[in-house]
Amino acid sequence: MTLFPRSLLWRTVLLIALLMVAGHLAWLQIFRLADRQPRARQIAQQIASVVNLTRSALITADHAKRLALLHDLSQQEGIQVYVAEPGEAIEPPPDFAIMPLIAAELRNRLGKDTKLAGSRGGVAGTWVSFSIDGEEYWVKQPRERIQRFDQLRWAGWAALVLLFSFAGAYLVVARINRPLRELTRAATAIGRGQTPLPVDERGPTEIRTLAHSFNQMSSDLQRIDQDRALLLAGVSHDLRTPLARIRLGVEMLGGNADAGLTQGMVQDIEDIDAVINQFLDFARVAGEQSPAHEIDLNELVNSVVGRYAHQGKPVVARLAGLPQLRLKALAIQRLLTNLIDNALRHGGTAVEIETSAAAGRARLSVLDRGPGVPPAEAERMLQPFTRLNDARSTSGSGLGLAIVDRIAKLHQGSIKLLPREGGGLEARVEFPLTAADN
Repeated sequence: MTLFPRSLLWRTVLLIALLMVAGHLAWLQIFRLADRQPRARQIAQQIASVVNLTRSALITADHAKRLALLHDLSQQEGIQVYVAEPGEAIEPPPDFAIMPLIAAELRNRLGKDTKLAGSRGGVAGTWVSFSIDGEEYWVKQPRERIQRFDQLRWAGWAALVLLFSFAGAYLVVARINRPLRELTRAATAIGRGQTPLPVDERGPTEIRTLAHSFNQMSSDLQRIDQDRALLLAGVSHDLRTPLARIRLGVEMLGGNADAGLTQGMVQDIEDIDAVINQFLDFARVAGEQSPAHEIDLNELVNSVVGRYAHQGKPVVARLAGLPQLRLKALAIQRLLTNLIDNALRHGGTAVEIETSAAAGRARLSVLDRGPGVPPAEAERMLQPFTRLNDARSTSGSGLGLAIVDRIAKLHQGSIKLLPREGGGLEARVEFPLTAADN
């Protein structure tokens, strides 16, 4: 499981959102740095003005009346002035990034001996010192005069901007991505053997070109599929009908011909008919469009084995419990029949069929005691028209295993040709327990 989105739409939106966040953070930091010096100068000027006015008022007042004046300033103007006391508790101002700049500006305006404190005698505020006739005073102003950069407020505005930017990015990217979603849908339909609706050929030049090419490809595939169906119908009719007439004519010769020769000709005709059937089956698998259904694989195996038993052929089944599988029943029946026929043709003894389930996959195995297949030739044997040298003398087209391989892949499965313990061959076909509906 990953938190990173898989779709192109959300990956693009996420990338744009990350770029926007990085841009806003960079802008916020640049703004703070650029605004720090002017704000420090403005705050220092305001504080210095209050201090200078207070100092001027005290200087012009009689020394004996200064305490009364201090009381009046506190009551009427809100300016609190206190005489400095020895040993009083003083705490430094808050650790704001702007404070060193404000302190430097105040010393430039009020003198290098000016002190700045954040608390005096346990009373918080903005405290600034000054001297008159060698006597030191403190002016207290509200701490609000030195405000921290309002990060929450600016972060709120930035979040709002990001929200609208994110929504705008989603709308833009979704509009651009819509043709790609249609192409994905159409390509998936083609992969399932369906004929999709034409893709809309509007949008940017690249998208229009891609959509047009895809529609052309889809049309060509549809035409090829129609030609393939027509060809299959023609082959099935135009070849099988003459073969049927030839066989009928040979059988009607009766006693006028050699019995061995007649039987040989009939066998040749049956071999030709079997080869035609394999060619047709191989072509049909590529265009298989029948829907998949929930089926009992064991029940299907028993049905096929029963037909062979009725014909007196040595085929036995050992079946394990399996859940319902979503498969194309006729295709799986064709797969199993090809494997059994191949095993009977080359195995010589009883053919065994086993089913099992493990690691999220269903397994169907057809086992024989024949000569087997060399491991180096196993993959090659799944290719069309491939036969081992010792099988050249037997009838067949070399398409049986290729058909099985196609059917297995049609169900997201696989086939392996494995040497069997004690001699022989195991043709093992595996399907996902939740095979997709192709």
